[in-house]
Amino acid sequence: MDVPARLRYSANHEWVDDSVEPASVGITAFAASALGDVVYVELPDPGTDLLAGEVCGEVESTKSVAELYMPVTGRILATNEAVVADPSLIGSDPYGDGWLFRLRVTDPPALMTADEYRTYLTESR
Repeated sequence: MDVPARLRYSANHEWVDDSVEPASVGITAFAASALGDVVYVELPDPGTDLLAGEVCGEVESTKSVAELYMPVTGRILATNEAVVADPSLIGSDPYGDGWLFRLRVTDPPALMTADEYRTYLTESR
């Protein structure tokens, strides 16, 4: 399973790239694979302030509907309109073109490293 080392991960299978400003958020390849073919995505509006753990959108696939949870506290700056127009990008490129939104992190996140996330995936199966 692809788990890029530069990213940090939540237990809800969201990733955060906070090595650059603004930070980017998406869902992991594990989550994208579990969802299957994504057909719809709802993302938070730019300008919205959200707390870590809050529901911030949803992803609908041919298999199920999954809520998106904010992995960190911050203000939404932009959403990926390409993903809204073509939700299949989430499955085909979850760590690249399939990013969901960019934000200004206002509270440093307590997230897993890539190694910790791999261990989490192994232990939760």
